[in-house]
Amino acid sequence: MKENILWVTHNNNTMKPLLRRTLVRSVILCSFFYFLLLHTTQAQLLNKKTNFTHADSLRGTLNENRNWWNVLRYDIAVTPKIETKEITGIVLIQAIATSTGKTMQLDLQQPLIVDSIVSKGNYFTVKNGVKTTLTSIHEQYKFIQTGNIVLVELNTIQRKGNRINFHIYYHGKPKEAIKPPWDGGWIWAKDKQGSPFVSVAVQGLGASAWFPCKDHQSDEPDLGATLKITVPDTLVAVGNGQLFSINSEPNTNLKTYTWQVKNPINSYNIIPYIGKYAVINDTLKGKKGTLNLSYWVLDYNVDKALKQFEQVKLMLRAFEYWFGPYPFYEDGYKLVEAPHLGMEHQSAIAYGNNYTNGYLGTDRSGKTGWGLKWDFIIVHESGHEWFGNNITANDVADLWIHEAFTTYSETLFTEYYYGKQAANEYNYGQRKNIRNDIPIIGFYGVNKEGSSDMYDKGSNMIHTIRHAINNDIKFRKILQGLNKKFYHKTVDTKEIESYINKNAGFNFQKVFDQYLRTTQIPVLEYKVVEDGKKIILQYTHCVEGFNLPIWLNNNTQKINFNNNSESQIINTDENILNEIKNLDKLYYIKVLKAM
Repeated sequence: MKENILWVTHNNNTMKPLLRRTLVRSVILCSFFYFLLLHTTQAQLLNKKTNFTHADSLRGTLNENRNWWNVLRYDIAVTPKIETKEITGIVLIQAIATSTGKTMQLDLQQPLIVDSIVSKGNYFTVKNGVKTTLTSIHEQYKFIQTGNIVLVELNTIQRKGNRINFHIYYHGKPKEAIKPPWDGGWIWAKDKQGSPFVSVAVQGLGASAWFPCKDHQSDEPDLGATLKITVPDTLVAVGNGQLFSINSEPNTNLKTYTWQVKNPINSYNIIPYIGKYAVINDTLKGKKGTLNLSYWVLDYNVDKALKQFEQVKLMLRAFEYWFGPYPFYEDGYKLVEAPHLGMEHQSAIAYGNNYTNGYLGTDRSGKTGWGLKWDFIIVHESGHEWFGNNITANDVADLWIHEAFTTYSETLFTEYYYGKQAANEYNYGQRKNIRNDIPIIGFYGVNKEGSSDMYDKGSNMIHTIRHAINNDIKFRKILQGLNKKFYHKTVDTKEIESYINKNAGFNFQKVFDQYLRTTQIPVLEYKVVEDGKKIILQYTHCVEGFNLPIWLNNNTQKINFNNNSESQIINTDENILNEIKNLDKLYYIKVLKAM
């Protein structure tokens, strides 16, 4: 194993944080370009499409050919042909029938072509403790490939509880990503020394852009996955989970790297990385014991990685404090240098932030400066391990569950190391990115998410709810409780809303409706009366029944609103009036003096 990989063992468990601002002149233009892209197209799906086709429904709906079976496991073998940008592959799908059915819809995006679908294997019986071969099968399944789906006709009707296993052989030239990760596909790049640097980014576009699968977020393989990547023996292949084996292919100059994931995983998170990698190994004593850490970086970037990736332990400690244990101890935690900016690939986070703090050297919170204290990709993309990977939205219309909480993890990281005032400033600074163009929740059943405001507006919504709860112990328990109750599960918006409402002890439903389902910013109007002794408060520009409570007198006086049509009259003084005027720094509202 050591002949092709530079292994670096790093055992310093008392790393000092690398918290310094790094400005690299050579990436200023690139930083500006990517910074603009983040504001305009934060994910591959973010567009204004509102007219949907039958193909959109086939991808986004659990129809009669999808909803009767559940994926148990994917075993993927892929051989990329770097010179021609083609791939050949075999996928073993293990599934179980949850009701009666015979026809299965798989997803595979053209121009990839299915060659054959075969059920094969040996069935055994056990007699006197000895396993004896009973029979061997090799059945061809009929299939029709049309558009981006493959309809597989099984040879017999399946009943609830039946196991279904078959191999899919396929090949072709997959879609190539031109501006990864904002558009999806294979990335056929080269590193600075001219060696191949290859990967995949398909969130939004879908995993079916490179391997046949049930391409719907609601169905993760319960028993995990393996990924075998066959590459020239001058290169190294990295995948999700733990490295299981490295094998030389007989009579060739190829090697196969096998990676194994034990936990459920989003199909779009299963990703190969190929390049001239070195690995840095480390461990963290975390909340569930020893967590294996590894950083796979281009071999000429080891020294940079040793310094910049000191922030990983800082991130993990902060997030285990806020969210609970890292959700994938069995699979370990990895950062993998990638030929694009970054992506939340489970247990193999894609990293391409040029070993700089901030977002390619810029501060997404504007001029607050807090966003330059830490590496945006390490913090944000790793935050998805809890929200997005551990807790996954059933439908991409609810993608805010991934992005709002993960964007808020940036605020929580800032608070953990720099305090509440810094966190408030960072969160408020994110508002410059909010557009309020369309609602955050998208269209269900057609593979369409809502506004990119799910990031920064979603984060500000959570910060608003946190201040309305006014109890950080309770708020932290809610975050940890979400990750415990929905551990390795898929959810919808209603489940998240209900959990927060119940455990906060307050019904925030109208607050969720306001921020997730409209584009209006609530306005808190105030009017001073009785010679400055009293003040009248009332919400406008909001949904009927909007009842966001606010806290005054240094968070000791709660002001309740039964609904937005009612006004509240309270005693006031100069200090309280100043607090009211500055409430928009803590709550995502506008504060205006009533005319």
